Amino acid sequence: MRVTFRDASEGDLPALVAMLADDDLGAGREDTSAPLNPAYLDAFLAIDRSPDQLIIVADTEAGIVGSYQLSFLPGLAYQGAWRGQIESVRVARPYRGQGYGSQMIEHALPLCRARGCKILQLSAHLDRTDAHRFYERIGFIRTHASFKLAL
Repeated sequence: MRVTFRDASEGDLPALVAMLADDDLGAGREDTSAPLNPAYLDAFLAIDRSPDQLIIVADTEAGIVGSYQLSFLPGLAYQGAWRGQIESVRVARPYRGQGYGSQMIEHALPLCRARGCKILQLSAHLDRTDAHRFYERIGFIRTHASFKLAL
């Protein structure tokens, strides 16, 4: 199926949250109950207002098949280079393994280049070994360990 990309809209939130929740890790941390938890709308609106944040939806004639969040981060390292950070890369379960994930990463690359980014970075949970293989297959290189501190 042909895929098109667009900025996410508020109306996409139920589908986006459902994709975030559709694995063992997400099922334990996301809230898919109706009505949708208002925290999701608050977060979406904050992202939508920021010129350095995007949520992109992959659409086909069948509907939303995937999405990702792209953040543009300034930094001093690498001679003041900007970085693109891609997060929450999700493909809806019925569409996994059909190339949509690769198309989403390919879509993000020119967006990063247009913003002057020198690096596109991401992190993936240690348990997501399929995701690790996918990212390595499309050219990402493991360079760092990622750490988080819950607040």
